[in-house]
Amino acid sequence: MKIEIEAQNIKCGGCASAITTGLMEDARIEKVEVDVASGRITVETGDDIRADVEAKLAALGYPAKV
Repeated sequence: MKIEIEAQNIKCGGCASAITTGLMEDARIEKVEVDVASGRITVETGDDIRADVEAKLAALGYPAKV
């Protein structure tokens, strides 16, 4: 399952690295891709964990755009 989220505050490769590292701490997440230019994050997982991903992003300082 792919979960796509557009997040705030993504400005550079360091942001992308922090997001990837933070999200990959969750064993349910198989892959994370961050597009810095668009602010879009794609997460591949076997479960529907969108709410958990959004909560983790907010905790990292990159809340989902509403």
